[in-house]
Amino acid sequence: MSVDVNEAFADERATQLRAARDWERALQDRLAAGELELLPDGRYRVLTGWDAGEILSAQGVPQHGLDLSLGTAALYTAVPAWHTLGNVIPGGTSDIDKVLELGGIDYQVESVPAQYPWNGETRVDTTLHHTVRTDTGASLGVVRNGYEIIQNRRAFEFLQELANDDEAIWESAGALRGGKKVFVAMRLPQHVTVDADGINDSIIPFIVAINSHDGSSSFQVVATPWRPVCGNTERLAVEHAFTRWSIRHTRKATDRIKEARRTLGLSIKYYDRLADEETALARTDLAINEFNELIDSLWEPDDTATPRSTRTREARRDRLHALLAEETERTGRTAYAAERAVTDYLDHYAPIRPSAASGLKGNKPAARGLRLLEGTDDDVKSTAHRRLMLLRRR
Repeated sequence: MSVDVNEAFADERATQLRAARDWERALQDRLAAGELELLPDGRYRVLTGWDAGEILSAQGVPQHGLDLSLGTAALYTAVPAWHTLGNVIPGGTSDIDKVLELGGIDYQVESVPAQYPWNGETRVDTTLHHTVRTDTGASLGVVRNGYEIIQNRRAFEFLQELANDDEAIWESAGALRGGKKVFVAMRLPQHVTVDADGINDSIIPFIVAINSHDGSSSFQVVATPWRPVCGNTERLAVEHAFTRWSIRHTRKATDRIKEARRTLGLSIKYYDRLADEETALARTDLAINEFNELIDSLWEPDDTATPRSTRTREARRDRLHALLAEETERTGRTAYAAERAVTDYLDHYAPIRPSAASGLKGNKPAARGLRLLEGTDDDVKSTAHRRLMLLRRR
């Protein structure tokens, strides 16, 4: 039976056009229903359902940056997320071995000498080594002598004690950039309530541990409050409370991890202090000029700015005021609303240009997620918090 190629092509193109129209119609329906929000760069933020807070590309496709070395996305999660990617255990688990396996981070890492060709022979650089995955043979990075590999299980197993003692649940785990960076997140059983007699805002407490195998960063454990109403990470420093703990990849690094269990007790107390300070901000009125002063203190004006940077600054100020207006409708014009506006801007709207060195060039959503995970903007958030706390003492 012969096939009319032109007719077949026309049918295929008609099918593609129908699919595009159906997708566009579905997208507009979701926007109209308040399920999606159009972001300034043309992407979309999911506002409802299991995927609330996730970012879609301009074509409506989620971009994740998860490790795909073994053919599937390296992700374990306690709730359906990442748009069907990864392995889901509804409600989560407290079994670390299951978490490592399903999160695709149960591999080992070895150090091998760095070699290079020279005049037809292979030479060894005795000052450098490659870190290599033993399951795929992939090189993860080049490190100097003295670099101590912290295996994934050793890095995260101390949190198992927290799960056993306090009924905490492993919320998620996974690998990024081909396994160069791995993470686990543990959800603590108690919730934090801000201004229980007023706005009654809920913050979910997490402990996140992050390990790297490419020499780019230390092993870190951070307290990471998450605000479900907008998907913000409320990670900021409060008075006399621990928020971050790190270990460099040097000798005896794995021995120092044993200290983490004691330190975690201090990080859990952080959430009590956080609730107290955020409640104080929720009860502190804010004038518009005070918000403008806050913006200028975080992003200082530049008298020599170019027209382009001036437009960027004006766009940032406009966005921050719009976010403040949204928060004011719900919580009143308070220092708390101002802090939420700054956090929302940093988490979801601030410009980001992922470099080739990051391994995420061109993938802004994944790069933004990595910024949240690593706390790139924590210092700005903490500065805003400290300045707003001064208003409380007027």
